[in-house]
Amino acid sequence: MLYHLLFPLSDQHAFFNVFRYITFRSAYATVTALLLAFVLGPWVIRKLRHLKAGQMIREEGPQAHQRKAGTPTMGGVLIILAVVLPTVLWADIREPWVQIVIVATLWMGGLGFLDDYLKVVKRRSKGLIAVQKIVGQALFGVLLGGWLYLQPIHGDYTTMTMVPFFKERFIDFGWLYIPFIIFVVIASTNAVNLTDGLDGLAIGLAGIAAAAFAAFAYVIGRADWSQYLQILYLPGSGELTVYCAALLGAALGFLWFNAHPAQVFMGDTGSLALGGAFGTLAILLKMEFVLVIVGGVFVIETLSVIIQVVSFKLRGKRVFKMSPLHHHFELSGWAEEQIVMRFYILGVLCAMLAASTLKLR
Repeated sequence: MLYHLLFPLSDQHAFFNVFRYITFRSAYATVTALLLAFVLGPWVIRKLRHLKAGQMIREEGPQAHQRKAGTPTMGGVLIILAVVLPTVLWADIREPWVQIVIVATLWMGGLGFLDDYLKVVKRRSKGLIAVQKIVGQALFGVLLGGWLYLQPIHGDYTTMTMVPFFKERFIDFGWLYIPFIIFVVIASTNAVNLTDGLDGLAIGLAGIAAAAFAAFAYVIGRADWSQYLQILYLPGSGELTVYCAALLGAALGFLWFNAHPAQVFMGDTGSLALGGAFGTLAILLKMEFVLVIVGGVFVIETLSVIIQVVSFKLRGKRVFKMSPLHHHFELSGWAEEQIVMRFYILGVLCAMLAASTLKLR
């Protein structure tokens, strides 16, 4: 919005020329998101308490978590506000790249909000059943894949994706493109959701991933940098840097209230919105396989659940004391803060490894 309002004034006043630079707008999107989270956070928490939207703790979970019962959840509303508003304010919203990722955030956030509302406000213990959530996620994947196929903003690379560590190497999915998009959306959305189990864990890792994707979007959206690194150049995709910067600011702002001991939880409202956003970013930037590296901790958490379920069904034995993996370490005697900080370190390591794929080709 500010880009459209103020950049045209650069003809009369040179100062307004700064609005043409993605780096300038991204920096202020981060600051705006952070300040919004700080300002709106206490108000959102009060509203959630008024709605009696307290977290219900599963009896089969770690006993130490029982003291968290009643902590306001659905705090993902704060994340969504702190991401979408600064993006609209600072990004070029005429770019379809920006429009798509905003829709993804609102769609998945709305799905998560409905689930949270049914669970904590209407006291329907299970909220939306798993099949309903999967259908909602898959429907978005169908619409996204269909739109990208019919409106090929990627040109000749519409049904392709980049292969990490190989220059000018792509996989063409052809008619499997839309099923692939659906899989990426569902997988990324649920991976973040499974990781959201300790104070500050999911949102901190999301902030790390957002910073990584901000760098990717900036490089891929610049002809000179993408040519130097011999990666795919996607005109207009650089505006996604502003969105990722806003996401980073929102993550830091929410972490202020979500750090141990948490004053608010993001709930499915936040975890589904974040997961859907990362999946969509990876699809738009043709970095679906790189997403596996960036979100390495999310992947490990998801695999721990799959391994646990498969092992119990086939052998009647558990591999971990409890899944997802962070609960295994809790029951092994690790302090919650220790687990979160060590997972942050792994998240930074994964982001750095993903960044290396741009050069090691």
